[in-house]
Amino acid sequence: MEKIASFQVDHLRLKPGVYVSRRDRFGDAVLTTFDLRFKEPNKEPVIDLGALHTLEHLGATFLRSHAEWAARTAYFGPMGCRTGFYVIFEGTLESTDILPVLREMFDWILAFEGAIPGASPAECGNYLEQNLPMAQWEAARYAALLKKPAYENVHYPA
Repeated sequence: MEKIASFQVDHLRLKPGVYVSRRDRFGDAVLTTFDLRFKEPNKEPVIDLGALHTLEHLGATFLRSHAEWAARTAYFGPMGCRTGFYVIFEGTLESTDILPVLREMFDWILAFEGAIPGASPAECGNYLEQNLPMAQWEAARYAALLKKPAYENVHYPA
């Protein structure tokens, strides 16, 4: 089998950032998958499971409710390695195109208080595993990077 594109990225040189992971064409539509890398792979501890789950619920809720981006959001969810998230948007996009909505999303997550959306037994298969304080700690770290990302934070290592 052919090695998939994400396994061809040098994770030993990968920094936290916002990367175009791939583009896929479905008929006339193009979907751009972004790698929202929170952690430096194999060097930093991975994201806590409760924080990861909370960030998933909050991020998906925000994007699917956003006035401009809801109709373009195909997916938001965690990476299996727990070093970040994937977000898929309709359109041929670059990392810089989505920085404003990501900044808005993480500001919203940082200000969020109350019950986690979708965190009830009827709505979620693991509703108890949530950690808002840790999710907000992770969000604060990532939001700082989004303020002014360097070249290496928006382009995969060559």
